[in-house]
Amino acid sequence: MSESVQPSAQGASGQPPERDERVREVSRFRKALVRPELGAICGVILVFVYFLMVARDTGMFSAEGVMNWGVVSAQFMIIAVGACLLMIAGEFDLSVGSMIGFSGIVIALLSVTYGWPMWAAIIAAFLLAMAIGWVNGFLVIRTGLPSFIVTLAFLYILRGLTIFISISTTRQTIIGGVKEAAEGDWLAALFGGKILSGLFVWLADIGVIGKFVAGTRAGQPVIDGIPMLMVWALALIIFAHVLLTRTQFGNWIFAAGGDAQAARYVGVPVNRVKILMFVFTAFCATVFATCQVLEFGSAAADRGLLKEFEAIISVVIGGALLTGGYGSVIGAAFGALIFGVVQQGLFFAGVESSLFRVFLGVILLLAVVLNTYIRRLITGER
Repeated sequence: MSESVQPSAQGASGQPPERDERVREVSRFRKALVRPELGAICGVILVFVYFLMVARDTGMFSAEGVMNWGVVSAQFMIIAVGACLLMIAGEFDLSVGSMIGFSGIVIALLSVTYGWPMWAAIIAAFLLAMAIGWVNGFLVIRTGLPSFIVTLAFLYILRGLTIFISISTTRQTIIGGVKEAAEGDWLAALFGGKILSGLFVWLADIGVIGKFVAGTRAGQPVIDGIPMLMVWALALIIFAHVLLTRTQFGNWIFAAGGDAQAARYVGVPVNRVKILMFVFTAFCATVFATCQVLEFGSAAADRGLLKEFEAIISVVIGGALLTGGYGSVIGAAFGALIFGVVQQGLFFAGVESSLFRVFLGVILLLAVVLNTYIRRLITGER
């Protein structure tokens, strides 16, 4: 005779099940504390408060001032996005700065010296840079060498190759005439143009936003449009944030950087993920280079110097761990914003510009200390 299963007293009374003691509850404050972008957000607030006190009347927060540090911040953001995803995947790319100079020279040489259409020169630069990014990733995976060593080698290879190609073809390291070659080109407009120009002219005419767009010079508003550099920065931030937080591939990026071997056991294509992140980093560097070349109308072999370190510092300030597996694109963007505001703020405040490097070193040290503390909170280490 079989026994009937009686419902538990707990189920019959309709009471919720008791809390499982094996599951540790985490307070909302603790959850907020371990958000990767928290430190960068606090840094942004402190930086703005400081410069509002010391540089309020210098024009830093006028229309032109905002555009100045906004453009500089956008430059940092573009390369920080690529560096962020790569660092979360557990790797570094120290060749980013050299890639910027290389891509710019390729665009200028092909379009100005060899007469290629600007759109073809830009596409060729992207393809070459992304191919080099793939080689970086392939060598890291195949050889098992640290990405620090492989990309450090490419930092020197690309910089030397850029100078050699430039001098051997034009006998100079700066190539001008890019603006003339880009005139009327459809693809160049996506990197060197501006958007919403008509809107700002209309706003200035009707005086809706007052000083922000009024106060014209030679009949033009103070702000005559949003540079495509800023548009690219925003687009890359949104794309990378959605990729990282809303897709399976984003989970793969975290897994590849957190514990690559464990990720392989559960079917994550770790090698492919890491190589694609190297390619994406090269893509971001080429976006930066293309916008810069079209803005200045020239390319120089020494462009992008130290940009790789500034990108990494932005990401670290944004909360990414140097060990991989943890970070935030939004945090990296805030880190880049801190850089842009401080770099231009020192100029507006009349402070010696060389102190910007001092600031970079100090804030990097503080960010690493903070991130180490956060890692211990996450892992429970002592």
